[in-house]
Amino acid sequence: MLSTQLGCLHPRANVAKTASGVPLTDDDRFPWLVAVGAALAGLRAEGAVVACSALKRKYREIILAEAPSAVFVELHAPPDLIARRVEARTGHFMPGALFDSQLKTLEPLEADEPGFRVDCTPEPDRVVANLVEEILPDLACT
Repeated sequence: MLSTQLGCLHPRANVAKTASGVPLTDDDRFPWLVAVGAALAGLRAEGAVVACSALKRKYREIILAEAPSAVFVELHAPPDLIARRVEARTGHFMPGALFDSQLKTLEPLEADEPGFRVDCTPEPDRVVANLVEEILPDLACT
């Protein structure tokens, strides 16, 4: 299976802003969301997974405008568990202090949106295995 890393699709100004502890605005996010959609559309034939915080429906609609076949996976777990995992990660530009602002921004997937919700309380490796089984059942290893 081919694995391609796109790297960070955020403009450098967004990375600097969040690294300094300032949440992004919708205006900050717009070019990034278009880039996420374009990346997905460009890799449609190969298939791709892009991890991003498309927290609002209107953000997901921007991605869908570029990549109409995109499917969203809403990761769900108790906020305290997510906060601990965010704080424990290393090498990411967004500090854990911004987690609360993201949680307040979150608009869960609605029934008419392409996607589904996944329980993320198990260890991350198990969550990934469950996703592979859900999305690519013919390729899943058991």
